Amino acid sequence: MIEIRSLVKFYGPRKVLNNLNLNIPKGSITGIVGPNACGKTSLIKCILGLAVPTTGEIWIDGKKVDGLGEFRRKIGYMPQTPTFPGNLCLRELLDMLEDLRGQTAPSRSDLINYFALEKIQNQPLEQLSGGTRQKVAAVIAFMFDAPIIILDEPTVGLDPLTAVHFKDLVLRRAQQGTTVIFVSHILTEIEKMANEMVFINDGEVVFSGSIPALLQQTGASELDRALITLFESHKEQRR
Repeated sequence: MIEIRSLVKFYGPRKVLNNLNLNIPKGSITGIVGPNACGKTSLIKCILGLAVPTTGEIWIDGKKVDGLGEFRRKIGYMPQTPTFPGNLCLRELLDMLEDLRGQTAPSRSDLINYFALEKIQNQPLEQLSGGTRQKVAAVIAFMFDAPIIILDEPTVGLDPLTAVHFKDLVLRRAQQGTTVIFVSHILTEIEKMANEMVFINDGEVVFSGSIPALLQQTGASELDRALITLFESHKEQRR
């Protein structure tokens, strides 16, 4: 579904993506992990078209992304810290998004009910708690039934019950063929949800594959130990 070829990204003199190559299968839940400042956010921004790669190519559903905005219709995005116009209410925000896209969101009402947002649809967004704004971000990410969903630390700020409902939704959508990219520092979430895992360090893909394959490769019995082994091995190679 997503193919990334030799991606390089500079911000001034600083190289944040270093000849990164990655294939993300259709219908998979791919967990992306790595230390802070390893390049995860820059990679996501390049896929979303929010940052332009210095060199390299991104292909989505068999078509090369050349800066055209049309491919964004294929992607739903949930940021770690959503920001909305505070003077709008939820109903107005979702109406505006439908107007901008020129289409009715087929899952809008179902998602509002699923995340128990019916009673606050006319309340200004600036009055909502952080967890409720995170629910709004989830509705926006899923409401157009995009074939690709990118989730950046999505459960941060969600209460435990909502987090469970959210993860159930992700699993259902993946079973229906949606390609999910799940960025998280919570390894238990990656273990329970992802069928593919990508470990990034220093702007490079150090590992891409299944968690059992990673454990076998590193000889570790737990995911956190396997990632430490990968990190230390990659650091040693770069010396």
